[in-house]
Amino acid sequence: MKRRTLIIEDEAPAYRRLSGLLAQHHPGLEVVDVLDSIEAALDWFPANPAPELIFSDIQLSDGLSFEIYRQLPPPCPIVFTTAYDAYMLEAFRTNGIDYLLKPVEEEDLARSIAKFEALVQRSTAPALPDIERLLAAVNGTKTSYRERFLVKLGTKLLPVPTRDIAYFLSSEGTTELHTRDGKRHLLDQPLDEIEQQLDPTVFHRLNRQCIACVQCIAVVHQHFNGKLKVELKPAAPTEVMVSREKARGFKEWLDGVR
Repeated sequence: MKRRTLIIEDEAPAYRRLSGLLAQHHPGLEVVDVLDSIEAALDWFPANPAPELIFSDIQLSDGLSFEIYRQLPPPCPIVFTTAYDAYMLEAFRTNGIDYLLKPVEEEDLARSIAKFEALVQRSTAPALPDIERLLAAVNGTKTSYRERFLVKLGTKLLPVPTRDIAYFLSSEGTTELHTRDGKRHLLDQPLDEIEQQLDPTVFHRLNRQCIACVQCIAVVHQHFNGKLKVELKPAAPTEVMVSREKARGFKEWLDGVR
């Protein structure tokens, strides 16, 4: 069964070349449509079945294509086509997507499709791009991360530097910040919000209840059914498990793979 593929590109030579390469070398991908603007894409997505893969130019006639995915969260992996320099390309690679430099070459296209197929095979929810970070990269700015958290200590307010944090735990609607010296503080923010404010090379979401700092992971044990058991330092008050689905991504992060 062919995989539904959408192309978002406003330059006729570019989309003709990409469509031709897909038809000639990758018959397993079916191009269901070619869109040339943000406006067209915002109209198309609600009215059509979701594609399984998107090839998306960045600069369209009516703005940056990232605006599409800010308004409508992407339903599948995206391979961006771009003429930006290596800084931009590294930003794409870091965020778990791929890129193609124009004019698209068959070897590069094959690499991107191989990466897409690998993502699909190992997970039912392939990695999607972090649009805000990509926008920051496009604008030539460095993504800034949270440097400290303000916590309550009795009647006092205390700023805790992010570098002193070992991990965050969530339970029954309560979020706890655990420092490297074993102290615990309550936070008002949910983990989903905190996760977006942390440097992903330093902190990782292990499961729904835990975000941990890489320096505070003591030991990782292989568990049954492909799960991983993580020992933190200082020790967490509850067992911390990484699911089979998230295990590979966690090990790659721990190994420094981007």
